[in-house]
This record gives sequence, structure tokens and C-alpha cells, in this order.
Amino acid sequence: MGTRRSTLPGIGTQYDFTTEGGRHLSVVVHHDGRRFIGFYDQDDPDACQQAIPLSQDEATALAHLLDAAPIDAVRTDGIDLVTEHIQVTSKSLYGGKVLGDTKARSRTGASIVAVLRRTSAHPSPEPGFRLAIGDTLVAVGTREGVDALAEIIAGTASGATADED
Repeated sequence: MGTRRSTLPGIGTQYDFTTEGGRHLSVVVHHDGRRFIGFYDQDDPDACQQAIPLSQDEATALAHLLDAAPIDAVRTDGIDLVTEHIQVTSKSLYGGKVLGDTKARSRTGASIVAVLRRTSAHPSPEPGFRLAIGDTLVAVGTREGVDALAEIIAGTASGATADED
């Protein structure tokens, strides 16, 4: 099982998921909020067999069917606000750096409201909180802001730099 997130310039974000059985599906979230689920040929993981558009209400209903707990924790119906988990990978410029080095809020408008570690959660982390490879950042903001933050953390944003200690 594996997941991958890809920025689609001018479109939005694609989330690819491969099941333990080797099936590939993806969810594309457009900047305007539209969502599509794509199902791929098992013999050719790049060949999309079918794409199903979902309204925001349909996407929420599907998410509730799959796992209602995270969706119920933060209700964003009717407002331009998203909550997303962003992984700090080994490619990130911010592993080992303090949270304040990201300048997340001033650069993107998105807020990091918690940091999840393998065995602990750190709600409302202070700017001096030191990030580690493998951390998961819980970010809240507009779709554009959260996507920009994900690019910054991944080190793919233009001008993305982490100040040296």
C-alpha cells in the first residue's frame, strides 16, 4: 500500500493510492473544489479506466462512509477552509529545523495547528518546536494556502529555503 501527492500546476492536487492488492486509484482536487476519483487498469497503472466527478457534498459523504472520525472533527461545509496532513519527508528542507523557520502563516496564510509524531501529538506547536523527519503536520487554511505550504515543506516551492542553524 502506498500513497503519493502530486501538484498539478493550474489544476490542483492529485492524490494517488495503491492498495495492498496492487490496484491504483487517484483523487484529483481542483483549485475550485471539484473532485474526481480515477480508477486505473491493473495491468497498466497509468491508464485511467474511469473518472467519476464528485460534488463537495458527495466527497464529504464518501469520506464519512470510509472514516467519519476525522471529518467530524472539523466541519468546513460552506466555507473556503481545508484541513490536511502534510508529511515531513527526508527530502524536506525542514527536518531538524524549528517550525518558525517555515514562516508558514506569513508565506501561505495556512496555519500548522498540530504536529503528529509516531507516538505522540503536539497540538498548537510554538515557533520554537523542532520538526523531525516523519512528522505529520496538520494544516488548516485555504486550498491554495495549504497546497503552497505542502510545496514549501516538500522543498518544491520556488524560493523554498530553510535557514541554517
